[in-house]
This record gives sequence, structure tokens and C-alpha cells, in this order.
Amino acid sequence: MNTKSDFLQFQGQTTPHPLAIEIASAKGSYIYDSSGKQYLDFVAGVSANSLGHAPQVITDAVTAQMQQYTHVMVYGEFIQQPQLGLCKALAATLPKTLSSVYLVNSGTEATEGALKLAKRFTGRSEIIAAKNAYHGNTQGAMSVCGAEAQNSAFRPLIPGIRFIPFNEEEALSKITKNTAAVILETIQGGAGFVTPKNDYLQKVKQRCQAMGALLILDEIQTGVGRTGRFWGFEHYAVEPDIIITGKGLGGGMPIGAFISSHEVMRCLQDNPKLGHITTFGGHPVIAAAGLATVNTITDSDLMEQALKKEALIRSYFEGHPQVKEIRGKGLMLALILESPERATDVILRCLDRGLILFWLLFEGRAVRITPPLTLSEDELKSGCELLLEVLNS
Repeated sequence: MNTKSDFLQFQGQTTPHPLAIEIASAKGSYIYDSSGKQYLDFVAGVSANSLGHAPQVITDAVTAQMQQYTHVMVYGEFIQQPQLGLCKALAATLPKTLSSVYLVNSGTEATEGALKLAKRFTGRSEIIAAKNAYHGNTQGAMSVCGAEAQNSAFRPLIPGIRFIPFNEEEALSKITKNTAAVILETIQGGAGFVTPKNDYLQKVKQRCQAMGALLILDEIQTGVGRTGRFWGFEHYAVEPDIIITGKGLGGGMPIGAFISSHEVMRCLQDNPKLGHITTFGGHPVIAAAGLATVNTITDSDLMEQALKKEALIRSYFEGHPQVKEIRGKGLMLALILESPERATDVILRCLDRGLILFWLLFEGRAVRITPPLTLSEDELKSGCELLLEVLNS
């Protein structure tokens, strides 16, 4: 049996040239292939493995819940302690107004729920999104992703979407009394880990308040400690009306959530009833993993360590002649090189030498660095030194 040819024949693919590493096991900061080769992971499942691979705390939580019950009823009908515990733990990290949590299966589904919620609450249909945004890949989420090269093949998408450049204050005049919501990534991911400048998010919120629109912040990648705060927006002194989360929330298990106030969220309960429903959202086994992840991060110094590790990474690469810029915050960083070709060359050469890096969707010059929050300082130094050797060679 040729495993790679079977992989290409029987499993739907996302690109013509997948990396096709056959995984045998993964533990901590390392992934091992079927030949026994060890890879230091600087990607963490694209920011999803917050606590590394196969962390004992997640294994224990999942195992214990499996022994009690798995799926018992569609979301929102029965009281299930893993779901309730996770919702309460998330609410404890947020301002008191943001205390109503709706659990779903992924960040993309959280985007879908948030868009529906904003339209239902405001009675409006127009959504403002950012150019080069990424909020997921279902048709609703794709409709607010501002990269036409990705979207054009799948049109028509949802109507009523307008796009503005991220960080461009002059464009905020496009937010009007027709606008249901503005949806933004707190830090733009696919665009190249672009951070907000000059109090941009505060100015967006002020314009939303003036126009009666809601501010949706996508914390799918920036949330759950990755930027050195539990939520990325904590760095920018802004309070959204709706939060979207996912990725790292499950500690490697698939989960998402959208969060708002009771006033906003309850509009999904009636007129019509069942305004948003999900069969497996908040699955008790996954919710148990999410609760263990949240508790581990909030009860430890992992967020403080993320900022120290950011400083260490920057010390290796700031001022390097091939690194034009280092973008991002905490352990959500991107090295911007001189060309997409050079970035690809560096990523593939590092992979060959046992260091996993990755690309970003819409910024070809970027080299993604998003390791597990639990990566040790020695592991971080080892990966940075290998990457530096490749840059210098």
C-alpha cells in the first residue's frame, strides 16, 4: 500500500501540493512522522494546539467525560456541566456585559452565528468587513472575507457586504445607520498579522455606537492567551459587542463560540424560536477539553510567558537584513521577508531540517511563527537558531 497515493486519491485536498507528512505521533512541542523523524512545531496546528500536542490535562478531561456521557441532546436543551462550566469560565475572562456564550463546532460557525445575531438584533442587513480579512470558509463567513481572489469562484455570496481597508480611519464614514455590524479581526491573520494602529479599534467602536451598529471582533486566533492577554482586544482598550472565538479554545479539539450580552443574545430565542441551532455545538467531550484549556491558561503564567517569548523571538530576527518586518503580538508572529519565493524557500528548508513553519493566506512574504504557548525557552531558542541558520545560508 502506498499511503501517499491513497491520501491523494481518497482524501479531498485543499492545494495541488500538500506537504503530505505522514504523522505517527505528537507530544508536547514535537511531531513525529512514520519514519521516526522529529519535527519541532512552530505552528501549533495553525494556532489551535494552545497547550501543545496531547497535553495530559486535555487527555484527562476528555477521558473522564467520555466515561460519563458523550452527545445526549441538541445544544441548549439539557443542562450539561461541561458546557455550562466552559461558558462560565469564558464569561469570567470578560467584561460583565459579555456574559452570554453560545458554543458551536468551529470558528467559522461562530462567524455565521455572530452575523445572524447582529442582523437579528439590529433589524439591519448591511455588514462592513475589512479588506484581506479572514473569518472562515463557509459561504456566510467567506462573504465577509475581503480577498476577491478567493471569493470570486464561489459567487454569488451573501449580499449587503461592504469592505473597508483595515487601519484606515477615513473609511469609517462608510459605517452608517444602515449598518448592522462591523466585523474585524482584532489582529488581521491572513493579511499578515497586521495590528491595529492609532487607536483604530476604539475609533471603529465609537463610530458603531454613533450609528447604532454592533462591533464584532474576531478573536478566533488572537484569543485564549495567544497574544499575551486572554483576549487580543485587551491590548487595545476596546470592548466589542460580539466576540467570535475558536482555534486554541479546545486545546487541539474542534470548538468555537460567539459571545455577547444577554440583551443581544436572547433575540435568537424567539420570533422566530430556534433562531440559531446546532446538533453537536458544545459537545460535552469537546467542552470538557475547552474548560481544561481555559483553566490551565488562566491559572498559569502562560500569557506572561507568551510576551517574554515574543521578546526572545524578536531578539533573534529584528534587524536581520532579510527580515523586513516582524508583525503580530505574543506568540502570533510573522517574519516578513523580501519575497514570497524567499518565504517559501525558508519554510521548506526548515521543514526539511525538522522545524515546522507555515505560510499566511494573503501575505506571501510571511513566515508564520505560532508555536504552542507551552513551548519551553530551550525549544524556542533551538527553533530560532535553526531558522536563523537557514536565513543566513
